[in-house]
Amino acid sequence: MTEVRPTAAASASLWERDEELAAVERALDNLSADKSSSGSLLVLRAEAGLGKTALLAETRRIAEARGCMVWSARGSETLSSVPFNVVRQLLQPALLSLMPEEAREYLGDWYDIAGPALGIADPGERQADPQGVCDGLVAVVRRLARRDWPLVLLIDDAHWADQETLRWLAAFAERLGEQSVMVVMARRPGGVSGDSARHLDTIAAAGSSVANLSALTPDATAGLTRATLGEHADAPFCREVWAVTGGNPYETVELLAKVQDSEFEPTESAAGELRALNRAARGGGLVARLETLGIDATRFAWAAAILGTGISVDLVAELATMSVDDAERCADLLRTARILTEPDPAGAQPDDGELQFVHPLIATAVYNSIPDALRTAMHGIAARVVTDNGRGAAVAARHLLEVHPDNDEELVEQLREAASEHLAVGAPDAARRCLERALLEPPLPEVHARVLHELGCATLLTAPATTIDHLQTALAMPGLDGDERVDAVYRLSQALLHNDQLEEAVRTVEAEAAKHQAGPAKLRLQAVQFMWEGIYAGEATSPGRSTRLADLAKTCSGRDNSERALLILRGFDAMARGENAEEVA
Repeated sequence: MTEVRPTAAASASLWERDEELAAVERALDNLSADKSSSGSLLVLRAEAGLGKTALLAETRRIAEARGCMVWSARGSETLSSVPFNVVRQLLQPALLSLMPEEAREYLGDWYDIAGPALGIADPGERQADPQGVCDGLVAVVRRLARRDWPLVLLIDDAHWADQETLRWLAAFAERLGEQSVMVVMARRPGGVSGDSARHLDTIAAAGSSVANLSALTPDATAGLTRATLGEHADAPFCREVWAVTGGNPYETVELLAKVQDSEFEPTESAAGELRALNRAARGGGLVARLETLGIDATRFAWAAAILGTGISVDLVAELATMSVDDAERCADLLRTARILTEPDPAGAQPDDGELQFVHPLIATAVYNSIPDALRTAMHGIAARVVTDNGRGAAVAARHLLEVHPDNDEELVEQLREAASEHLAVGAPDAARRCLERALLEPPLPEVHARVLHELGCATLLTAPATTIDHLQTALAMPGLDGDERVDAVYRLSQALLHNDQLEEAVRTVEAEAAKHQAGPAKLRLQAVQFMWEGIYAGEATSPGRSTRLADLAKTCSGRDNSERALLILRGFDAMARGENAEEVA
């Protein structure tokens, strides 16, 4: 970072970023050298406003000038609960450019596995395996990278990326040596916990380079000030600009724009006005400035902050309950005030809408300025608006999660539908959040046990002890009958098995089987019992077990999965005991 002044065409946020740009150039040199070159991962880490987004934009410009294919995506504070949101932004445009038949042929067996998560294929009827989906997404990028080499992936605000995307990115980063792709990821330090933090650590560990961006020096701030306001900006004024902004590039640019609007002379005599101007450009000052634009413009900005993405004048008008003409006028006011802007065409996504906030800091300030009760109510309205516009229960769910419980039967059903969609694409954690919220509503008594059963299915792979509690409670309540009850018992036995409670798993299905008359349900439970007994050391070698299994297998002809499972178990048991193969057959 030795150069003070960047090239004339460079963004203001690129001052003193020569080392980072040199690393980008080296990575692009390696990527473009040969189709067999190994991939690379560059991580940009910095607090808000220090120029991460500007560096990504410059990376795009350089890469595209070299003939690279560039795909980009961005995390969002209000969308971090939406599964696969960021990876869909990244890959969906390229896949939608193919006809469905082309995409299926190109992706092969991975199409049905990863396609639903990417929103290019309908999910199947069964719950998707999260690990399988993650592997499928890695395979999709590998195949697309061969087609679109040299390929550069840019991910901004990764600290706000959804957990499912971060899981994929961590797996992909660990395999970058096998594929010729360059990844540049920008994030803020800290502020993330749990699995997301673990995934981000894995990604950073796999990185070729981790750059911690720092604030601008006084000299760079002075150079930027003079480049913006003119060479006549004197030294005391420039030093005060640096002192007020702390060298934060975003705040410096915003402050200098305010100076231009105010027509101050950039001299020592005006330096005392800078702190007031800077307060107006951030936090509470920004909110106060928004309010000066009028109540309609404020309502428009609030509605845009609630939507978070896909911001269009029509949607905002519906959410803010104003006419489209009034909404157009408010949008113009907010653009002029540098609160909203049009998405950059270079990195635009299909769902970006017509507008976006100039900076995430502004979006956060506007969202947090909405009175709590009103914000909750607006999320409820937003859920209806996005549903009415055909965006589905899963998209509406992030708004429903913010609504206060109110014994709303319809809301419970919407959350159950969203959870079902999440499970079908391989996002059990997102399903869990929906169902836990549905329980708070609470559900009607006749539905309560079903919600607990669905929640148990969502948590089975990640929290078996919690699953046991949910399913035992559900089975003790009215509402689970027939096949639903049998499935709940089976899931409970699975959770007990995962929780190292093998004997209890066996006894659970045995007790339930004893309650049923002969038929498919009883046979399924018996098949599960014999399967778990084969694992449980106390039962696996019991002669009585083999006799019971042999007697039961004689009644089976392989008509369904339960009968086929029993026949397989019988064959395996006979082989283990050294029985005559011809007699068993």
